[in-house]
Amino acid sequence: MKLTRTDKTPTQVSLHISADGDDLTPIKNHVLSHFGAKVKVPGFRVGTAPAALVEKHVDQRALADEFIEHALNHLYGKAIDAEKLRPASKPEVHLKKFVPFSDLEFEAHLDVIGPIKLPDYKKIKLPKKSAEVTPSDVSSVIKSLQLRAAVRKEVQRPAKLGDEVTIDFSGKDKAGKPVPGAEGKDYPLLLGSANFIPGFEDQLIGLKSGDKKDFSITFPKDYGAVTLQGRAITFNVEIKKVSEVSQPKVNDDFAAKVGPFKTVSELKTDIKKQLRAEKQMQADREFENELIMKIADKSQVEIPKTLVDEQIRAAEEEEKKNLMHRDQTWQEHLEAEGITEEQHRQRQRPEAEARVRAGLVLSEVAEQENIFVTPEELEIRIQILKGQYQDPQMQAELDKPENQRDLAARLMTEKTVTKLVEYAS
Repeated sequence: MKLTRTDKTPTQVSLHISADGDDLTPIKNHVLSHFGAKVKVPGFRVGTAPAALVEKHVDQRALADEFIEHALNHLYGKAIDAEKLRPASKPEVHLKKFVPFSDLEFEAHLDVIGPIKLPDYKKIKLPKKSAEVTPSDVSSVIKSLQLRAAVRKEVQRPAKLGDEVTIDFSGKDKAGKPVPGAEGKDYPLLLGSANFIPGFEDQLIGLKSGDKKDFSITFPKDYGAVTLQGRAITFNVEIKKVSEVSQPKVNDDFAAKVGPFKTVSELKTDIKKQLRAEKQMQADREFENELIMKIADKSQVEIPKTLVDEQIRAAEEEEKKNLMHRDQTWQEHLEAEGITEEQHRQRQRPEAEARVRAGLVLSEVAEQENIFVTPEELEIRIQILKGQYQDPQMQAELDKPENQRDLAARLMTEKTVTKLVEYAS
């Protein structure tokens, strides 16, 4: 096999590959063995005829087509190994010449992962944060438990702070069009909880069952739903019910009702323990992300555009699934944000590039640290997940090769991050 490599850019490579009879004969014999298992040759049982006879009894076009497919895959694989390339995309292949089974010439154009130069990551240190739970955090959980255990009594008077109102509401934009995600039916809202849009609850004070009211609210610029950030929405609200809320006192009887506790002190101790565990887990994730980004920022990485585009497409598909749950179409989402599909993708590009960069850096660290996932480690993780998911369909998903490859990749990432945390700590 003759191979010529041309680097168009650090992440784009062209390979010119040619092969003669010495390279192609083993491939031809391999392909003929496939045909021999299904072609009838007079005087021989299926699968026992010599290759030369099988060749005379097969469709020559079918033989050439399968031969070319096998030859291209085999020779391309050899070229990738010889040049130590890391493909980031499927190759674009152009067949230049084919003389049946004696001469083959083709070109392959592909995106590759460029050189990665890591910093001395073993010397990068970060202080680990310890989770702190404040009395206010504990009080917030207690209040939530009180509200859950509260007695609600419907009243016919105007609503006041501390009451719970059940409402139907819908929001429209300046053009009078309904705003997806800004509507609800039989929605329970505790007045004074500050759980809704700032200013919304104030508009309902003084209303009673059956009352309707229109008012405008401007969503905060940091609102969770990006499509509603900073937008002025006119709401139509109907009060379905006003309920007086009587919350239980926080005493030992209350503690016994909400859990296996004899005293309020035991309840608070348990809440504090759970909150600390949750906060510590969040702090650990933030520490790991900060560490990975710090190493990635100090690394020199040539990022293939193909990988970034794939990351953007994956994020886009996930976003579309979330929109479906909110009964909003992709086009409605784009119109609400006032951007085109291409503008949306360009807005996603910086984050996508950062994710790809981090992934490539972690892969390089794993290679340098000789980190790998053993079959036993993968099997243990699969069995743990099967124990968590009793649904037969979910268990079947865990047996699929593509899902096991994804699981192995996640395990590799976990082991690599653990190693980096050891160095950083």
